[in-house]
Amino acid sequence: MPNTESAKKRLRQNTVVRERNRSWRTAVRNRCKKVVKAVTSKNLEEAEAFFKDAVRILDRASDKKIIHKNAAARKKSRLCAMIKKLKTQG
Repeated sequence: MPNTESAKKRLRQNTVVRERNRSWRTAVRNRCKKVVKAVTSKNLEEAEAFFKDAVRILDRASDKKIIHKNAAARKKSRLCAMIKKLKTQG
């Protein structure tokens, strides 16, 4: 447990920031899962709509330094490749 006043304040701040980051990471994962689910069900229009939303939230999360910018780029690239593969198949 923290002993000084500044350590107590940092503990409070860290708790708030941790919860905020957790909600952002959850949102990122959920958006990416929606894209994958739409691709596996071969629903191209839905996949593209979810992809647009996923890109938006990935960019915002990387701007806020919740996830690394290269990790966001990698996720976007893989999702885009899945959609592109679906387009060529269908």
